[in-house]
Amino acid sequence: MSIIAVIPSRYASTRLPGKPLVDICGKPMVQHVYERVRRVSLFDEVLVATDDERILKAVEAFGGRAVMTSPDCASGSDRLIEVAGAHPADIYVNIQGDEPLVEPASIEKLARAMLEDASLQMGTLCYRISTEQAQNPNLVKVVCAHNGNALYFSRSPIPFPRSGGIAPSYFGHLGIYAYRREFLLSFGSLPYSPLENTEKLEQLRVLQAGVAIRVLEVESMGPGVDTPEDLEEVRRILSEKAG
Repeated sequence: MSIIAVIPSRYASTRLPGKPLVDICGKPMVQHVYERVRRVSLFDEVLVATDDERILKAVEAFGGRAVMTSPDCASGSDRLIEVAGAHPADIYVNIQGDEPLVEPASIEKLARAMLEDASLQMGTLCYRISTEQAQNPNLVKVVCAHNGNALYFSRSPIPFPRSGGIAPSYFGHLGIYAYRREFLLSFGSLPYSPLENTEKLEQLRVLQAGVAIRVLEVESMGPGVDTPEDLEEVRRILSEKAG
Protein backbone atom coordinates (compact mmCIF):
# COMPACT_ATOMS: atom_id res chain seq x y z
CA MET A 1 0.00 0.00 0.00
CA SER A 2 1.50 3.33 -1.09
CA ILE A 3 1.53 6.47 1.02
CA ILE A 4 2.64 10.00 0.09
CA ALA A 5 3.35 12.89 2.45
CA VAL A 6 2.37 16.30 1.12
CA ILE A 7 3.55 19.61 2.59
CA PRO A 8 1.41 22.51 1.31
CA SER A 9 3.53 25.65 1.21
CA ARG A 10 2.25 29.09 0.17
CA TYR A 11 4.42 32.17 -0.23
CA ALA A 12 1.67 34.68 0.63
CA SER A 13 1.05 35.30 4.31
CA THR A 14 -0.64 38.34 5.82
CA ARG A 15 1.37 38.37 9.04
CA LEU A 16 4.63 36.92 7.75
CA PRO A 17 5.18 37.33 3.97
CA GLY A 18 7.41 34.68 2.39
CA LYS A 19 6.98 32.54 5.48
CA PRO A 20 8.15 29.18 4.01
CA LEU A 21 11.50 30.72 3.09
CA VAL A 22 12.31 32.57 6.32
CA ASP A 23 15.69 31.59 7.71
CA ILE A 24 15.74 29.40 10.80
CA CYS A 25 19.24 28.50 11.96
CA GLY A 26 20.65 28.60 8.45
CA LYS A 27 17.84 26.78 6.63
CA PRO A 28 14.53 27.93 5.12
CA MET A 29 11.59 26.90 7.26
CA VAL A 30 10.20 24.55 4.60
CA GLN A 31 13.48 22.60 4.71
CA HIS A 32 13.09 21.98 8.46
CA VAL A 33 9.60 20.60 7.86
CA TYR A 34 10.71 18.49 4.89
CA GLU A 35 13.64 16.95 6.73
CA ARG A 36 11.49 16.00 9.71
CA VAL A 37 8.86 14.42 7.50
CA ARG A 38 11.56 12.48 5.62
CA ARG A 39 12.46 10.74 8.88
CA VAL A 40 9.19 8.78 8.65
CA SER A 41 10.14 5.53 6.92
CA LEU A 42 6.56 4.69 5.89
CA PHE A 43 6.39 7.30 3.13
CA ASP A 44 7.01 6.29 -0.45
CA GLU A 45 7.42 9.95 -1.36
CA VAL A 46 7.48 13.39 0.26
CA LEU A 47 6.28 16.32 -1.86
CA VAL A 48 6.12 20.05 -1.18
CA ALA A 49 3.03 21.44 -2.92
CA THR A 50 3.43 25.12 -3.71
CA ASP A 51 2.07 27.88 -5.93
CA ASP A 52 5.31 29.89 -6.05
CA GLU A 53 8.44 29.33 -8.11
CA ARG A 54 10.64 30.72 -5.32
CA ILE A 55 9.57 27.93 -2.99
CA LEU A 56 9.93 25.34 -5.75
CA LYS A 57 13.51 26.43 -6.40
CA ALA A 58 14.37 26.56 -2.70
CA VAL A 59 13.13 23.00 -2.19
CA GLU A 60 15.04 21.72 -5.22
CA ALA A 61 18.16 23.52 -3.96
CA PHE A 62 18.27 21.46 -0.76
CA GLY A 63 17.52 18.23 -2.65
CA GLY A 64 13.80 17.96 -1.96
CA ARG A 65 10.98 17.46 -4.42
CA ALA A 66 8.34 20.12 -5.01
CA VAL A 67 5.35 20.29 -7.34
CA MET A 68 3.51 23.34 -8.61
CA THR A 69 -0.19 23.66 -7.85
CA SER A 70 -2.77 26.22 -8.86
CA PRO A 71 -2.71 29.64 -7.13
CA ASP A 72 -6.50 29.38 -7.04
CA CYS A 73 -6.49 26.61 -4.40
CA ALA A 74 -8.58 27.97 -1.54
CA SER A 75 -7.17 25.65 1.13
CA GLY A 76 -4.51 23.09 1.89
CA SER A 77 -6.95 20.28 1.16
CA ASP A 78 -7.64 21.73 -2.31
CA ARG A 79 -3.90 21.74 -2.96
CA LEU A 80 -3.71 18.15 -1.70
CA ILE A 81 -6.53 17.04 -4.01
CA GLU A 82 -4.69 18.57 -6.95
CA VAL A 83 -1.53 16.68 -5.99
CA ALA A 84 -3.49 13.43 -5.63
CA GLY A 85 -4.81 13.82 -9.15
CA ALA A 86 -1.28 13.79 -10.55
CA HIS A 87 0.47 11.51 -8.04
CA PRO A 88 -1.56 8.35 -7.32
CA ALA A 89 -1.25 6.68 -3.91
CA ASP A 90 -3.51 4.81 -1.51
CA ILE A 91 -3.06 7.24 1.39
CA TYR A 92 -2.01 10.89 1.65
CA VAL A 93 -0.74 12.60 4.79
CA ASN A 94 -0.97 16.39 4.85
CA ILE A 95 1.63 18.20 7.02
CA GLN A 96 1.53 22.00 7.25
CA GLY A 97 4.56 23.83 5.90
CA ASP A 98 4.72 26.18 8.89
CA GLU A 99 5.42 23.47 11.49
CA PRO A 100 9.24 23.30 11.67
CA LEU A 101 9.06 21.46 15.01
CA VAL A 102 6.69 18.73 13.81
CA GLU A 103 7.45 15.38 15.45
CA PRO A 104 8.21 12.50 13.06
CA ALA A 105 6.93 9.97 15.62
CA SER A 106 3.52 11.67 15.68
CA ILE A 107 3.28 11.68 11.89
CA GLU A 108 4.27 8.01 11.82
CA LYS A 109 1.59 7.12 14.37
CA LEU A 110 -1.08 8.64 12.14
CA ALA A 111 0.27 7.04 8.95
CA ARG A 112 0.51 3.63 10.60
CA ALA A 113 -3.07 3.82 11.88
CA MET A 114 -4.30 4.44 8.33
CA LEU A 115 -2.22 1.56 6.98
CA GLU A 116 -3.41 -0.87 9.65
CA ASP A 117 -7.15 -0.07 9.55
CA ALA A 118 -8.67 -0.07 6.07
CA SER A 119 -11.97 1.25 7.43
CA LEU A 120 -10.47 4.66 8.25
CA GLN A 121 -11.19 7.31 5.62
CA MET A 122 -9.59 10.21 7.47
CA GLY A 123 -7.45 10.68 10.55
CA THR A 124 -5.79 13.47 12.53
CA LEU A 125 -4.00 14.17 15.81
CA CYS A 126 -4.64 15.80 19.18
CA TYR A 127 -2.73 16.56 22.37
CA ARG A 128 -3.60 17.46 25.96
CA ILE A 129 -3.83 21.16 26.75
CA SER A 130 -4.42 23.20 29.88
CA THR A 131 -7.65 24.92 30.90
CA GLU A 132 -6.00 28.25 30.08
CA GLN A 133 -4.99 27.10 26.60
CA ALA A 134 -8.53 25.89 25.96
CA GLN A 135 -9.79 29.46 26.18
CA ASN A 136 -7.78 30.52 23.11
CA PRO A 137 -10.05 30.61 20.01
CA ASN A 138 -7.02 30.25 17.74
CA LEU A 139 -6.30 26.85 19.27
CA VAL A 140 -8.88 24.39 17.96
CA LYS A 141 -10.25 21.89 20.47
CA VAL A 142 -11.63 18.41 19.83
CA VAL A 143 -13.77 15.95 21.79
CA CYS A 144 -13.89 12.27 20.88
CA ALA A 145 -16.01 9.17 21.30
CA HIS A 146 -14.71 6.14 23.20
CA ASN A 147 -13.61 4.58 19.90
CA GLY A 148 -11.34 7.54 19.16
CA ASN A 149 -13.51 9.14 16.48
CA ALA A 150 -14.07 12.90 16.65
CA LEU A 151 -17.42 14.08 18.00
CA TYR A 152 -16.75 17.76 17.35
CA PHE A 153 -14.05 20.37 16.74
CA SER A 154 -14.47 23.91 18.01
CA ARG A 155 -12.72 27.18 18.68
CA SER A 156 -14.67 27.30 21.94
CA PRO A 157 -13.52 25.35 25.01
CA ILE A 158 -15.20 21.96 24.76
CA PRO A 159 -16.52 20.27 26.82
CA PHE A 160 -18.07 23.22 28.65
CA PRO A 161 -18.03 22.74 32.49
CA ARG A 162 -21.69 23.54 33.22
CA SER A 163 -21.37 23.21 36.99
CA GLY A 164 -18.60 25.78 37.19
CA GLY A 165 -15.80 23.30 37.67
CA ILE A 166 -13.23 22.31 35.09
CA ALA A 167 -13.45 19.70 32.37
CA PRO A 168 -11.70 16.36 33.05
CA SER A 169 -9.36 17.16 30.15
CA TYR A 170 -9.06 19.36 27.10
CA PHE A 171 -7.49 18.31 23.83
CA GLY A 172 -6.02 20.64 21.24
CA HIS A 173 -6.15 19.67 17.58
CA LEU A 174 -2.98 19.30 15.52
CA GLY A 175 -3.65 20.18 11.90
CA ILE A 176 -2.03 17.08 10.41
CA TYR A 177 -4.42 14.97 8.36
CA ALA A 178 -4.37 11.58 6.64
CA TYR A 179 -6.83 10.66 3.89
CA ARG A 180 -7.61 7.53 1.94
CA ARG A 181 -7.43 8.38 -1.75
CA GLU A 182 -11.06 7.70 -2.66
CA PHE A 183 -12.32 9.87 0.17
CA LEU A 184 -9.88 12.70 -0.55
CA LEU A 185 -10.98 12.92 -4.18
CA SER A 186 -14.62 13.15 -3.06
CA PHE A 187 -13.88 15.82 -0.44
CA GLY A 188 -14.82 18.74 -2.66
CA SER A 189 -18.24 17.26 -3.40
CA LEU A 190 -19.30 17.01 0.24
CA PRO A 191 -22.45 19.05 0.95
CA TYR A 192 -22.31 22.61 2.27
CA SER A 193 -21.70 22.69 6.01
CA PRO A 194 -23.17 25.47 8.19
CA LEU A 195 -20.88 24.26 10.98
CA GLU A 196 -17.78 24.73 8.84
CA ASN A 197 -18.99 28.18 7.82
CA THR A 198 -19.61 29.20 11.43
CA GLU A 199 -16.38 27.96 13.01
CA LYS A 200 -14.24 28.32 9.86
CA LEU A 201 -13.00 24.76 10.34
CA GLU A 202 -12.88 22.61 7.22
CA GLN A 203 -12.98 19.31 9.12
CA LEU A 204 -16.52 20.09 10.29
CA ARG A 205 -17.70 19.60 6.71
CA VAL A 206 -16.56 16.00 7.03
CA LEU A 207 -18.30 15.42 10.36
CA GLN A 208 -21.52 17.05 9.22
CA ALA A 209 -21.51 14.77 6.17
CA GLY A 210 -21.47 11.80 8.54
CA VAL A 211 -17.90 10.67 7.82
CA ALA A 212 -15.83 9.53 10.80
CA ILE A 213 -12.48 11.16 11.58
CA ARG A 214 -10.17 9.06 13.76
CA VAL A 215 -8.20 11.17 16.27
CA LEU A 216 -4.98 9.89 17.80
CA GLU A 217 -3.41 11.42 20.90
CA VAL A 218 0.26 12.39 20.71
CA GLU A 219 2.66 14.52 22.72
CA SER A 220 2.53 18.29 22.32
CA MET A 221 4.83 19.66 19.64
CA GLY A 222 6.62 22.99 19.54
CA PRO A 223 4.84 26.08 18.19
CA GLY A 224 3.97 26.55 14.55
CA VAL A 225 4.97 29.78 12.84
CA ASP A 226 2.13 32.25 12.30
CA THR A 227 3.68 35.50 13.55
CA PRO A 228 7.12 37.11 13.87
CA GLU A 229 6.96 36.27 17.58
CA ASP A 230 6.41 32.58 16.77
CA LEU A 231 9.37 32.69 14.42
CA GLU A 232 11.69 34.03 17.11
CA GLU A 233 10.51 31.38 19.56
CA VAL A 234 11.16 28.57 17.06
CA ARG A 235 14.60 30.00 16.30
CA ARG A 236 15.36 30.01 20.03
CA ILE A 237 14.22 26.39 20.48
CA LEU A 238 16.19 25.06 17.52
CA SER A 239 19.28 27.07 18.47
CA GLU A 240 19.22 25.55 21.95
CA LYS A 241 18.84 22.04 20.51
CA ALA A 242 21.73 22.63 18.11
CA GLY A 243 23.87 23.93 20.92
